Amino acid sequence: MTENQGPAHKKDLTRRRVILAGGAAIAAAGIGAGVVATASAGEEKSGRSKTSGEGEECYRLTSETTEGPYYIDADKIRKDITEDKEGIPLTLRLKVIDSDTCKPLKQAAVDIWHCDALGIYSGYESMSQGGPGGGGTPPSGAPTDVPTDAPTGTPTGTPPSGGPGGGGGGHSEPTDDERYLRGTQLTDKHGYVEFTTVFPGWYQGRAVHIHTKVHVGGKMTDAGYEGGHTCHTGQFFFAESAVLDSARIEPYSTSTTTRTTLTEDTIYDRSGVTGGLLKLSYGKGRMARGVTGSITMGVDPDETNDGTGL
Repeated sequence: MTENQGPAHKKDLTRRRVILAGGAAIAAAGIGAGVVATASAGEEKSGRSKTSGEGEECYRLTSETTEGPYYIDADKIRKDITEDKEGIPLTLRLKVIDSDTCKPLKQAAVDIWHCDALGIYSGYESMSQGGPGGGGTPPSGAPTDVPTDAPTGTPTGTPPSGGPGGGGGGHSEPTDDERYLRGTQLTDKHGYVEFTTVFPGWYQGRAVHIHTKVHVGGKMTDAGYEGGHTCHTGQFFFAESAVLDSARIEPYSTSTTTRTTLTEDTIYDRSGVTGGLLKLSYGKGRMARGVTGSITMGVDPDETNDGTGL
C-alpha cells in the first residue's frame, strides 16, 4: 500500500487483519495450556503477502500439487475418518478463503485422505504396502532404516519438481473396499471444517503428508457431493520435529520404512504455510495424547485445479 492510497483501501486492509486475527484465535481455541508449536521458524514461513512494511494482506494462493494415484471420489461425508485405525489422535482444523477477497468460502466440499500410521492407504492396501504411495512403482524389497535424528541445514536452490515417488504417477483404480482415513465435509459460514483422524505415518519416497481437494458449485446428494468443480488440489505437510516425535510412539516406532524428510520431498515447495505446512500443537512430552493441526487455504473458486495435469 502506498501513501497515496485512500481511507477505503485502509479500511479494507483493516478488515483483512481482523479476518486473519480471528482465524488464528479460532484455530488456537480449545488447545489448552502447555502446548508446543512444533514447526520451527525455518520450516513455517508466513503464507501472507506484506505491503509497505506494515499490515498483512490476504493469504496468497495455496500451492497446487498433484492428486497422486490414490484419490477416491468423495463418497463419505463425515467428520471422524479414523474408523479402527491406531495412531496418535489428530484434530485437523481447516479454513478455506477466497484468496482474492479474503472472504470465507461457505458450503465448499473439502476432501482429505492419507495413509495410516504404517504408510498404508485404504482402497489400495496391496499397492501401498512398502511402496512410494505418492507415485511410481512399489519397490520389490522391504525398505529399511528408521528416523534417528533431526535433519540439518536449510534448503537452497529450486525445489525438485517430481520424479518417482513424488506424488504423481497417474490415477490407480482401488484394489479393495476399505475407506478409512478418507472423508469429506462442507465448510460452515465461516469457511471452517474440522476432521478427527490420526497422525499419518510415512512411506518410501514421500515426506509425511495429507492430501486435500476443495470443490465448489456442487450440492449434497444421497451419494455424496455431486457436481461443481475442483478449485484446489493440494497437500498438507508436517514439521520434521513433529515427525521425529511421532517416530518414538507406537505403532510408528515399529516402522522399518525408509523415511523421506521434508527438505527431500519432491512435492513440498518449501514455501511454508503457502505450500501447505501445518501449524501443529501438542503437549510437550505428551504427543501420544493428541495433536492439533491447523491451516488456512487460499483458493480461487473460479479456477479448476484437479491435480491431474501437474
